[in-house]
This record gives sequence, C-alpha cells and structure tokens, in this order.
Amino acid sequence: MSSITPIGQRVLVKRLEAEEITAGGIVLPDTAKEKPQEATVVSLGTGGKDDSGKTLEFAVKVGDTVLITKYGGTEVKVAGEDLLILSEDDIIGILNS
Repeated sequence: MSSITPIGQRVLVKRLEAEEITAGGIVLPDTAKEKPQEATVVSLGTGGKDDSGKTLEFAVKVGDTVLITKYGGTEVKVAGEDLLILSEDDIIGILNS
C-alpha cells in the first residue's frame, strides 16, 4: 500500500475519517473537525533494541485499529494519501472489534 518504511520503533498509520455530523445532526465543516485519534496501522518500522541488545517486539501489527495521541507523529503524504509516522509510544491502545 505504501512506499515508505518507518525506521526503528516507528509505525505508519492512516487516520480514520472524522465524524462529519454531530449527534445533534449539525454538519461540521472541515475546519471545525478535530483530528481523529483512531487510525489503522499501515506499516511497522525496522524495529529496535533495548539497552541490553535484546530485540524489541511491536505490540501492534499491520491492520490493527489503534488509538493514538492527539498531537503525536509527523504527517506525510504518500501517493496522494495522508499518513502519519509516529513512535510506537504514541499509540495508547488497540481497539478490539
């Protein structure tokens, strides 16, 4: 899907679409929408090692739907798609379906 591979303990995600209509039925313009905190994992980084040299395992996998910190990561555009590269530490949970 993407031509970018994150380095180290970073994860490439795609934010899920923000709600366009409030619970009261008000349609929100793009400028009033908050950035969604839910995203889908697109790609995992190359990994890392702890202080003792042991390989660190990712807690997430490609395809997981995750909760991310509100202002974490770096926005990138790849092949016309808006993506976000963030540290695995900026993922605060995995959403279970």
